[in-house]
Amino acid sequence: MYKQIICFVLAAIIVMPTVAFASEASKYTYAYNEWGIPIPSPDAYRVSAYIIGQHLQFNGESIGAFRTPQDIHVYENLLYLADSGNNRIIILQFLEDTSFEVVDIKTYAFIDGEPSGFNNPHGIFVSPWQYNKGQIYIADTDNQRVLHLDENWNVINEILHPGIHGISLLDENSDFLPTKLAVDFSGRLFVQTRHVNRGLMEFDRYGVFAGYMGAPPVEVSIVDQFWRLIATPEQRERMLLNVPVEYTNLSIDHEGFIYVTTASENVEPVARLNAMGEDVLIRNGWSHPVGDLDWGMGADRTGPSELAAVTAFENNSFVVFDRKRGRLFAYDQQGQMLYAWGNPGNREGFFTTPAALDSMGYTLFALDAGIGGNAASLTRFDLTEYGALINEALDMYQRGLYEESYDVWNDVLRINGNFGLAYIGIARAMLREGHYREAMHYFRLQNDYRNYGRAFTFYRRIWLEQHFWIFALGLGVLIVVPPVVKKVKKVRKEIAES
Repeated sequence: MYKQIICFVLAAIIVMPTVAFASEASKYTYAYNEWGIPIPSPDAYRVSAYIIGQHLQFNGESIGAFRTPQDIHVYENLLYLADSGNNRIIILQFLEDTSFEVVDIKTYAFIDGEPSGFNNPHGIFVSPWQYNKGQIYIADTDNQRVLHLDENWNVINEILHPGIHGISLLDENSDFLPTKLAVDFSGRLFVQTRHVNRGLMEFDRYGVFAGYMGAPPVEVSIVDQFWRLIATPEQRERMLLNVPVEYTNLSIDHEGFIYVTTASENVEPVARLNAMGEDVLIRNGWSHPVGDLDWGMGADRTGPSELAAVTAFENNSFVVFDRKRGRLFAYDQQGQMLYAWGNPGNREGFFTTPAALDSMGYTLFALDAGIGGNAASLTRFDLTEYGALINEALDMYQRGLYEESYDVWNDVLRINGNFGLAYIGIARAMLREGHYREAMHYFRLQNDYRNYGRAFTFYRRIWLEQHFWIFALGLGVLIVVPPVVKKVKKVRKEIAES
């Protein structure tokens, strides 16, 4: 009896660390392998600041709790937060040591010198471009306007319902409810508007409505087309219309491309739009950038991810924010998942209602709108050594430093030997350096057949060039030897007969 108890205790001690690791890893960072299986990985980001309104001071007094904040925007070392339910814009200054302070709170702008208050502002953007650097754009949602301000918060332009500008593509009787916005280097303004599914509303630098841009395409299945073809008019009216969906958020990268997200299962959940509104996002990963690939049902959450926000880095990698499960997913410029982390919850590093995402360098800021006006927070994430190495390798590869990126990817593998993208990164570096056979080996390790085929094509070409003399010699032998043998046989026969 005692022997059985001792054996049971020893078995429990051996098993417990493994079980604890799996449980903790599922709460934090993981990545999917080539088979679509989630694999725990080291943390790429760590929480360096968890900010709630009650803890912030301005002029010696608490600013009070955030109330359903909807947007954030980083400009240099400042972060602008649209505290929508409180009708205010909070400006925070962040320093490299992760410290911060409130530098200003704005509740109104000036129109001809007179204050004009905000009403549930949902979006803010501060231009980084030389053309209008430092100018501020606010989606003042319930005032049904977009405000274009100078650095002193004086209104340069007040953009109202497009019909007022003489263009009636938007129904005159509908409300103009701008929620998110971005401005490109030429001054073009792109606005996401509630209840508008034709894409982003585009305004020129003078605030004149120019039309719609980048409506997400919706595919209609053959079965749906067949039933619609044979249905009666009454049945067609009752059928679900296959119309474009609304975007959930947008941001603009350093090259002027617009990233947009949707929460629909019928379209790509994240896209990168060029100036013509065409999706140019590269999707060469094991799967498309869609968030979670494997999901169960827990806490009343089931089904695919619903992306609520996106931000891009200068190396063209990007991060999306899943509002269904409070997770963040990072992808490289090829659309390959790097890592994912987060979960639903009310504590540090967890989220209840993801609302917005932005970056300062590689530092991330994630905004949680909270539930019912409670638990709203702003979280700052900074890279760990592991995450910094991954981004360093991606930077080097993009700059053409392939040999150097090879060394950094090996450093990544020393921390996490299960990180498949490091093998692909090494293979890409070798491919660029002309080491095709070695590249084939690493691509094969990750079942990357597309790139393996590319490497094999180059390797075959080089091999044929190097060994062409063998084929030439063989061909020559086939051409020359038979006539010589035939001639020799003929001469020997003639000699023998004589």
